[in-house]
Amino acid sequence: MPTIFTPASEALEIDFLVLPDVSLLSLAAAIEPLRAANRVAGRTLYKRRLLSPDGRAVQTSGGLPVQVEAPFSPEEVRECLVVVAAFNVTAHARPPLLAALRRAARRGVVMGGVESGSWVLAMAGLLNGRRATTHWEDLEEFAARFPEIDVRPDRYVIDGARFTTGGASPALDMMLHLIRTRQGGALALDVASIFIYDELRAAGDPQPVVSFGRLGGSEPRVATAIRVMEERIERPLAIPLLARRAGIGARTLETLFSRTVGTSPRRYYAALRLNAARRLVLETRKSVTEIAAQTGFTSASAFARSFRAHFGESPREARRRRASSMIDLQS
Repeated sequence: MPTIFTPASEALEIDFLVLPDVSLLSLAAAIEPLRAANRVAGRTLYKRRLLSPDGRAVQTSGGLPVQVEAPFSPEEVRECLVVVAAFNVTAHARPPLLAALRRAARRGVVMGGVESGSWVLAMAGLLNGRRATTHWEDLEEFAARFPEIDVRPDRYVIDGARFTTGGASPALDMMLHLIRTRQGGALALDVASIFIYDELRAAGDPQPVVSFGRLGGSEPRVATAIRVMEERIERPLAIPLLARRAGIGARTLETLFSRTVGTSPRRYYAALRLNAARRLVLETRKSVTEIAAQTGFTSASAFARSFRAHFGESPREARRRRASSMIDLQS
């Protein structure tokens, strides 16, 4: 059975079908982590398109228009289709749209529903016999309307080629999970940090229940070590000293990092510093020597070697490429 939640190196092509009266926050929570993952990785891991039923701009629940790139066509949908909807969904998901979704499903497209997008998939019969969820306010009505679905109160549910989420923050949780399963825990943590988000919820957490951050709650020693790393970008600590700050030995820290983040503390620390350096390269006019010193490298040459090994280009090449792309956007 097809699924997108597996380790992968190739780019994933995702289409987002946006219905009128959509929540702008839920839409952003679904698409922004993918943009951030591309930015942090320095390469295209996710290719996304915004679609609407007729190809016209979609009015959000807050009254703001969202421009889309194409009309929804079941024959042209790519690897994955995510339906994002919120209010008045029964009025917007008319029979022709539901029939088109069924045609796309017959092509083997992986499908997801964000917030009331779950209702759209359910109305099309695409969740029958599966586990699914929707926004917590609608769970009882959803279960009564679709008795053939195993309705769960979870924040998000993945069942083979179908996945569903509650509102905005569960959508963000699920997208971080997607990134974590495809590219690893380190990248997912970096993406979460861009939004100052602690990956607060696991999939099975009930939607109305407030819980502590998963990493901080399940392995606070790793969370402590990462916080220390973030505080010591300019003057990085040796791993034994880092472990001591976390209250454990170096070997234990290595084991815990491997188990929870999927990489070693040394590699995670190096990537953290290099990502900070890359932001300085792309977003400031500081010299390579200044950036090297600010991110804990002993020399500009050592920094340049590490940067090229990690990102596949030198700091100066990255800066030139960014400048060239900005000129293209302005022309």
